[in-house]
Amino acid sequence: MFAAESYTSRHYIAFVAVACLCVLLGGPSYAAGAESLIIAGATYYEPGVSGPGWAWTDADHLELNGFSGEAIGADGDLVVTLTGQNSVTKSHAPDADITLCGMEVWGNLTLRGTGTLTATGSQCGIHVSQALVVDGCTVDARADGADISDEAVAGVIAGDMAVRGGGRVVASGAGSGAGVSAYGVYLQDAGLGEGAAGCRLSVDASWLDATGADGGVACAGGSLVSARFVAPAGGAFGAGGVVDASGAMAPHVMIEPDVATPPAGETDRNEVPSDSADKSSADANPAAGEPTTGPTANPSLKPAAATTKTTTTITKTTVAKTTKSKPATATVSSLPKTADNNWIAASVTLFLLGTVLLAAACRY
Repeated sequence: MFAAESYTSRHYIAFVAVACLCVLLGGPSYAAGAESLIIAGATYYEPGVSGPGWAWTDADHLELNGFSGEAIGADGDLVVTLTGQNSVTKSHAPDADITLCGMEVWGNLTLRGTGTLTATGSQCGIHVSQALVVDGCTVDARADGADISDEAVAGVIAGDMAVRGGGRVVASGAGSGAGVSAYGVYLQDAGLGEGAAGCRLSVDASWLDATGADGGVACAGGSLVSARFVAPAGGAFGAGGVVDASGAMAPHVMIEPDVATPPAGETDRNEVPSDSADKSSADANPAAGEPTTGPTANPSLKPAAATTKTTTTITKTTVAKTTKSKPATATVSSLPKTADNNWIAASVTLFLLGTVLLAAACRY
Protein backbone atom coordinates (compact mmCIF):
# COMPACT_ATOMS: atom_id res chain seq x y z
CA MET A 1 0.00 0.00 0.00
CA PHE A 2 2.84 2.34 0.85
CA ALA A 3 4.40 1.61 -2.53
CA ALA A 4 1.13 2.43 -4.27
CA GLU A 5 0.82 5.72 -2.39
CA SER A 6 4.44 6.57 -3.17
CA TYR A 7 3.86 5.78 -6.82
CA THR A 8 0.75 7.97 -6.92
CA SER A 9 2.49 10.83 -5.09
CA ARG A 10 5.46 10.67 -7.43
CA HIS A 11 3.27 10.85 -10.49
CA TYR A 12 1.26 13.68 -8.96
CA ILE A 13 4.43 15.70 -8.36
CA ALA A 14 5.62 14.97 -11.88
CA PHE A 15 2.27 16.07 -13.29
CA VAL A 16 2.42 19.38 -11.40
CA ALA A 17 5.99 19.97 -12.53
CA VAL A 18 5.13 19.33 -16.17
CA ALA A 19 2.12 21.64 -15.88
CA CYS A 20 4.33 24.42 -14.53
CA LEU A 21 6.80 24.00 -17.36
CA CYS A 22 3.98 23.99 -19.92
CA VAL A 23 2.69 27.27 -18.53
CA LEU A 24 6.22 28.61 -18.59
CA LEU A 25 6.83 27.67 -22.21
CA GLY A 26 3.37 28.10 -23.64
CA GLY A 27 1.93 30.99 -21.65
CA PRO A 28 0.91 34.28 -23.16
CA SER A 29 3.65 36.53 -24.53
CA TYR A 30 3.83 40.29 -24.71
CA ALA A 31 6.08 41.01 -27.68
CA ALA A 32 7.67 44.43 -27.77
CA GLY A 33 6.54 46.59 -30.62
CA ALA A 34 3.87 48.96 -31.77
CA GLU A 35 0.26 47.97 -31.18
CA SER A 36 -0.86 50.26 -33.98
CA LEU A 37 0.65 52.40 -36.71
CA ILE A 38 -0.69 55.59 -38.26
CA ILE A 39 0.75 56.31 -41.69
CA ALA A 40 -0.41 57.73 -44.99
CA GLY A 41 -3.67 58.84 -43.41
CA ALA A 42 -4.70 55.35 -42.23
CA THR A 43 -4.41 53.34 -39.01
CA TYR A 44 -3.14 49.75 -39.04
CA TYR A 45 -3.23 47.25 -36.19
CA GLU A 46 -1.23 44.38 -37.66
CA PRO A 47 2.17 44.44 -39.43
CA GLY A 48 2.64 43.01 -42.89
CA VAL A 49 1.21 46.04 -44.68
CA SER A 50 2.94 48.47 -47.01
CA GLY A 51 2.41 51.42 -49.30
CA PRO A 52 4.37 53.88 -51.45
CA GLY A 53 7.72 54.36 -49.74
CA TRP A 54 6.91 52.39 -46.58
CA ALA A 55 6.54 48.86 -45.22
CA TRP A 56 5.53 47.80 -41.69
CA THR A 57 7.32 44.47 -41.65
CA ASP A 58 7.16 43.58 -37.95
CA ALA A 59 5.44 44.98 -34.90
CA ASP A 60 8.57 46.89 -33.97
CA HIS A 61 10.00 47.59 -37.43
CA LEU A 62 9.03 50.15 -40.08
CA GLU A 63 10.97 50.68 -43.30
CA LEU A 64 10.94 54.04 -45.07
CA ASN A 65 12.40 54.33 -48.57
CA GLY A 66 11.65 57.60 -50.29
CA PHE A 67 8.50 58.18 -48.22
CA SER A 68 6.89 61.62 -48.33
CA GLY A 69 3.61 62.22 -46.56
CA GLU A 70 1.73 63.30 -43.48
CA ALA A 71 2.44 62.38 -39.89
CA ILE A 72 3.55 58.94 -38.75
CA GLY A 73 2.45 57.70 -35.34
CA ALA A 74 3.00 54.50 -33.36
CA ASP A 75 1.48 53.25 -30.13
CA GLY A 76 4.45 51.35 -28.72
CA ASP A 77 8.13 50.85 -29.49
CA LEU A 78 9.34 51.26 -33.06
CA VAL A 79 12.55 50.89 -35.05
CA VAL A 80 12.58 52.81 -38.33
CA THR A 81 15.10 51.94 -41.03
CA LEU A 82 15.72 54.84 -43.39
CA THR A 83 16.76 54.49 -47.03
CA GLY A 84 16.95 57.44 -49.38
CA GLN A 85 15.32 60.77 -48.57
CA ASN A 86 12.16 60.68 -46.46
CA SER A 87 9.92 63.40 -45.08
CA VAL A 88 6.91 63.64 -42.77
CA THR A 89 4.85 66.65 -41.81
CA LYS A 90 2.02 67.21 -39.38
CA SER A 91 -1.42 66.05 -40.46
CA HIS A 92 -3.93 68.63 -41.64
CA ALA A 93 -6.95 66.35 -41.36
CA PRO A 94 -9.34 67.69 -38.69
CA ASP A 95 -10.04 64.23 -37.25
CA ALA A 96 -6.45 62.97 -37.29
CA ASP A 97 -4.97 61.53 -34.09
CA ILE A 98 -1.73 63.37 -34.81
CA THR A 99 -2.01 67.07 -35.54
CA LEU A 100 1.01 68.81 -34.04
CA CYS A 101 4.05 66.65 -34.88
CA GLY A 102 5.61 65.09 -37.93
CA MET A 103 6.38 61.84 -36.09
CA GLU A 104 4.88 60.76 -32.78
CA VAL A 105 5.79 57.52 -30.96
CA TRP A 106 4.34 56.52 -27.61
CA GLY A 107 7.24 54.32 -26.56
CA ASN A 108 10.88 54.08 -27.66
CA LEU A 109 11.97 55.12 -31.15
CA THR A 110 15.16 54.15 -32.97
CA LEU A 111 16.03 55.78 -36.30
CA ARG A 112 18.74 53.98 -38.23
CA GLY A 113 19.99 53.25 -41.73
CA THR A 114 21.78 55.11 -44.50
CA GLY A 115 18.95 57.48 -45.40
CA THR A 116 17.60 60.80 -44.16
CA LEU A 117 14.42 61.94 -42.46
CA THR A 118 12.94 65.44 -42.40
CA ALA A 119 10.16 65.82 -39.82
CA THR A 120 8.24 69.07 -39.38
CA GLY A 121 5.32 70.10 -37.20
CA SER A 122 3.88 72.99 -35.26
CA GLN A 123 4.77 71.83 -31.74
CA CYS A 124 7.54 69.36 -32.61
CA GLY A 125 9.13 67.63 -35.54
CA ILE A 126 9.54 64.38 -33.58
CA HIS A 127 7.82 63.48 -30.32
CA VAL A 128 8.87 60.34 -28.39
CA SER A 129 7.39 59.57 -24.99
CA GLN A 130 10.42 57.53 -23.93
CA ALA A 131 13.88 57.25 -25.52
CA LEU A 132 14.93 58.44 -28.98
CA VAL A 133 18.03 56.90 -30.57
CA VAL A 134 19.50 58.21 -33.83
CA ASP A 135 21.95 55.61 -35.07
CA GLY A 136 24.02 56.48 -38.13
CA CYS A 137 21.32 58.28 -40.14
CA THR A 138 20.60 61.96 -40.79
CA VAL A 139 17.60 63.60 -39.11
CA ASP A 140 16.24 67.12 -39.56
CA ALA A 141 13.47 67.92 -37.04
CA ARG A 142 11.83 71.35 -36.98
CA ALA A 143 8.86 73.01 -35.29
CA ASP A 144 7.48 76.41 -36.27
CA GLY A 145 5.18 77.01 -33.28
CA ALA A 146 2.16 77.82 -35.45
CA ASP A 147 -1.03 78.12 -33.36
CA ILE A 148 0.81 76.96 -30.21
CA SER A 149 0.52 78.74 -26.86
CA ASP A 150 1.56 77.95 -23.28
CA GLU A 151 3.63 74.97 -24.40
CA ALA A 152 7.21 74.07 -25.20
CA VAL A 153 8.01 73.98 -28.90
CA ALA A 154 11.01 71.96 -30.08
CA GLY A 155 12.41 70.14 -33.05
CA VAL A 156 12.69 67.06 -30.84
CA ILE A 157 10.68 66.36 -27.68
CA ALA A 158 11.61 63.09 -25.97
CA GLY A 159 12.31 61.40 -22.65
CA ASP A 160 15.96 60.66 -23.43
CA MET A 161 18.03 61.10 -26.58
CA ALA A 162 21.15 59.39 -27.90
CA VAL A 163 22.98 60.15 -31.13
CA ARG A 164 25.53 57.52 -32.11
CA GLY A 165 27.15 55.67 -34.98
CA GLY A 166 28.05 58.86 -36.83
CA GLY A 167 24.46 60.08 -36.81
CA ARG A 168 23.62 63.68 -37.69
CA VAL A 169 20.76 65.60 -36.10
CA VAL A 170 19.57 69.13 -36.80
CA ALA A 171 16.77 70.27 -34.49
CA SER A 172 15.17 73.69 -34.18
CA GLY A 173 12.11 75.17 -32.53
CA ALA A 174 10.50 78.59 -32.90
CA GLY A 175 7.29 80.25 -31.84
CA SER A 176 5.76 83.60 -31.02
CA GLY A 177 2.60 82.53 -29.20
CA ALA A 178 1.86 83.52 -25.62
CA GLY A 179 3.70 81.39 -23.11
CA VAL A 180 5.70 79.52 -25.77
CA SER A 181 9.20 78.31 -24.91
CA ALA A 182 11.30 77.36 -27.93
CA TYR A 183 14.07 74.74 -27.90
CA GLY A 184 16.00 72.71 -30.37
CA VAL A 185 15.88 69.57 -28.23
CA TYR A 186 13.58 69.35 -25.20
CA LEU A 187 13.96 66.27 -22.98
CA GLN A 188 11.17 65.74 -20.46
CA ASP A 189 10.10 62.83 -18.27
CA ALA A 190 6.47 62.91 -19.52
CA GLY A 191 5.38 61.41 -16.19
CA LEU A 192 7.35 58.21 -16.79
CA GLY A 193 8.95 58.37 -13.37
CA GLU A 194 12.54 57.87 -14.47
CA GLY A 195 13.70 60.72 -12.25
CA ALA A 196 17.36 61.64 -12.46
CA ALA A 197 18.03 58.70 -14.76
CA GLY A 198 15.89 60.25 -17.49
CA CYS A 199 15.93 63.46 -19.51
CA ARG A 200 19.53 62.94 -20.57
CA LEU A 201 21.39 63.56 -23.82
CA SER A 202 24.17 61.28 -25.07
CA VAL A 203 26.29 61.98 -28.14
CA ASP A 204 28.86 59.39 -29.21
CA ALA A 205 31.17 60.35 -32.11
CA SER A 206 28.25 62.02 -33.86
CA TRP A 207 26.82 65.42 -34.76
CA LEU A 208 24.08 67.53 -33.17
CA ASP A 209 23.02 71.06 -34.10
CA ALA A 210 20.15 72.34 -31.93
CA THR A 211 18.67 75.85 -31.94
CA GLY A 212 15.94 77.51 -29.88
CA ALA A 213 15.42 80.98 -28.42
CA ASP A 214 15.05 79.57 -24.90
CA GLY A 215 17.75 76.95 -25.24
CA GLY A 216 19.40 74.77 -27.82
CA VAL A 217 19.15 71.71 -25.57
CA ALA A 218 16.98 71.48 -22.45
CA CYS A 219 17.83 68.37 -20.40
CA ALA A 220 18.65 67.18 -16.91
CA GLY A 221 22.18 66.16 -17.88
CA GLY A 222 24.21 64.42 -20.52
CA SER A 223 27.47 62.92 -21.70
CA LEU A 224 29.79 63.23 -24.68
CA VAL A 225 31.85 60.28 -25.92
CA SER A 226 34.50 61.05 -28.54
CA ALA A 227 32.65 64.32 -29.13
CA ARG A 228 32.94 67.94 -28.04
CA PHE A 229 31.04 71.21 -27.86
CA VAL A 230 31.77 73.54 -30.75
CA ALA A 231 29.12 75.98 -29.55
CA PRO A 232 28.67 77.51 -27.09
CA ALA A 233 32.23 78.39 -26.14
CA GLY A 234 32.96 76.64 -22.88
CA GLY A 235 29.77 74.63 -23.20
CA ALA A 236 28.72 72.24 -20.46
CA PHE A 237 25.67 70.38 -19.15
CA GLY A 238 23.89 72.45 -16.53
CA ALA A 239 20.89 71.69 -14.32
CA GLY A 240 18.39 72.74 -17.00
CA GLY A 241 20.31 72.09 -20.20
CA VAL A 242 23.46 73.02 -22.09
CA VAL A 243 24.95 76.28 -20.80
CA ASP A 244 27.76 78.54 -21.91
CA ALA A 245 30.83 79.53 -19.90
CA SER A 246 28.80 82.07 -17.91
CA GLY A 247 26.19 79.46 -16.92
CA ALA A 248 23.45 80.89 -19.14
CA MET A 249 21.33 78.65 -21.35
CA ALA A 250 22.82 78.52 -24.83
CA PRO A 251 20.35 79.20 -27.67
CA HIS A 252 22.60 77.36 -30.12
CA VAL A 253 24.27 74.05 -29.26
CA MET A 254 26.65 72.42 -31.69
CA ILE A 255 28.36 69.09 -30.98
CA GLU A 256 30.68 67.19 -33.30
CA PRO A 257 33.16 64.31 -33.03
CA ASP A 258 36.58 65.03 -31.57
CA VAL A 259 38.21 64.63 -34.98
CA ALA A 260 35.59 65.76 -37.45
CA THR A 261 36.24 65.56 -41.16
CA PRO A 262 33.51 66.14 -43.74
CA PRO A 263 32.65 63.40 -46.24
CA ALA A 264 34.60 63.32 -49.51
CA GLY A 265 33.79 66.30 -51.72
CA GLU A 266 32.00 68.15 -48.91
CA THR A 267 33.27 71.35 -47.35
CA ASP A 268 32.10 73.66 -44.60
CA ARG A 269 29.14 75.46 -46.16
CA ASN A 270 29.13 78.22 -43.50
CA GLU A 271 25.53 77.48 -42.57
CA VAL A 272 26.18 78.94 -39.12
CA PRO A 273 27.59 82.41 -39.85
CA SER A 274 28.50 83.33 -36.27
CA ASP A 275 30.49 80.16 -35.71
CA SER A 276 32.19 79.31 -38.99
CA ALA A 277 34.65 82.17 -38.83
CA ASP A 278 36.24 80.73 -35.70
CA LYS A 279 36.42 77.12 -36.85
CA SER A 280 39.26 75.38 -38.59
CA SER A 281 38.66 73.53 -41.84
CA ALA A 282 38.56 70.26 -39.89
CA ASP A 283 35.40 71.32 -38.05
CA ALA A 284 32.58 69.84 -40.08
CA ASN A 285 29.12 71.36 -39.96
CA PRO A 286 26.80 68.89 -38.18
CA ALA A 287 24.08 69.75 -40.68
CA ALA A 288 26.20 68.46 -43.54
CA GLY A 289 24.21 66.11 -45.66
CA GLU A 290 20.87 67.18 -44.17
CA PRO A 291 17.79 67.19 -46.41
CA THR A 292 17.04 70.44 -48.15
CA THR A 293 13.36 70.43 -47.22
CA GLY A 294 12.47 73.31 -44.92
CA PRO A 295 14.76 76.10 -43.69
CA THR A 296 18.38 75.58 -44.60
CA ALA A 297 20.03 78.27 -42.50
CA ASN A 298 20.63 77.56 -38.85
CA PRO A 299 19.99 80.55 -36.56
CA SER A 300 23.15 82.23 -35.40
CA LEU A 301 24.24 82.39 -31.78
CA LYS A 302 22.12 85.07 -30.15
CA PRO A 303 23.59 87.94 -28.08
CA ALA A 304 23.89 87.72 -24.34
CA ALA A 305 20.53 89.39 -23.83
CA ALA A 306 18.82 86.42 -25.41
CA THR A 307 20.44 83.99 -23.02
CA THR A 308 18.96 85.37 -19.82
CA LYS A 309 15.75 83.30 -20.01
CA THR A 310 17.06 80.59 -17.72
CA THR A 311 14.14 80.50 -15.30
CA THR A 312 11.66 79.31 -17.91
CA THR A 313 13.92 76.48 -18.97
CA ILE A 314 14.50 75.11 -15.50
CA THR A 315 11.00 75.46 -14.13
CA LYS A 316 9.07 74.31 -17.20
CA THR A 317 9.88 70.64 -16.71
CA THR A 318 6.76 68.96 -17.98
CA VAL A 319 4.99 69.52 -21.26
CA ALA A 320 1.99 67.34 -22.00
CA LYS A 321 1.06 66.55 -25.57
CA THR A 322 -2.45 67.90 -25.62
CA THR A 323 -3.64 66.11 -28.71
CA LYS A 324 -3.38 62.53 -27.58
CA SER A 325 -3.95 61.08 -24.14
CA LYS A 326 -2.08 57.85 -23.45
CA PRO A 327 -2.61 56.95 -19.79
CA ALA A 328 -1.71 53.33 -20.33
CA THR A 329 1.59 54.14 -21.99
CA ALA A 330 2.46 56.89 -19.55
CA THR A 331 2.94 54.33 -16.77
CA VAL A 332 5.63 52.52 -18.71
CA SER A 333 9.14 53.65 -17.88
CA SER A 334 11.37 51.45 -20.00
CA LEU A 335 11.60 48.34 -22.11
CA PRO A 336 10.46 45.65 -21.67
CA LYS A 337 6.89 46.69 -20.96
CA THR A 338 5.40 46.34 -17.47
CA ALA A 339 3.44 43.31 -18.58
CA ASP A 340 6.69 41.78 -19.80
CA ASN A 341 8.32 42.37 -16.41
CA ASN A 342 5.44 40.65 -14.61
CA TRP A 343 5.47 37.72 -16.98
CA ILE A 344 9.25 37.31 -16.76
CA ALA A 345 9.06 37.23 -12.95
CA ALA A 346 6.22 34.70 -13.04
CA SER A 347 8.10 32.59 -15.57
CA VAL A 348 11.22 32.45 -13.43
CA THR A 349 9.13 31.47 -10.40
CA LEU A 350 7.33 28.71 -12.31
CA PHE A 351 10.60 27.42 -13.74
CA LEU A 352 12.19 27.15 -10.30
CA LEU A 353 9.05 25.49 -8.89
CA GLY A 354 8.97 23.00 -11.75
CA THR A 355 12.65 22.18 -11.26
CA VAL A 356 12.18 21.56 -7.54
CA LEU A 357 9.16 19.35 -8.09
CA LEU A 358 10.93 17.30 -10.76
CA ALA A 359 13.88 16.81 -8.44
CA ALA A 360 11.52 15.68 -5.70
CA ALA A 361 9.80 13.26 -8.08
CA CYS A 362 13.13 11.70 -9.04
CA ARG A 363 14.11 11.23 -5.43
CA TYR A 364 10.90 9.30 -4.73
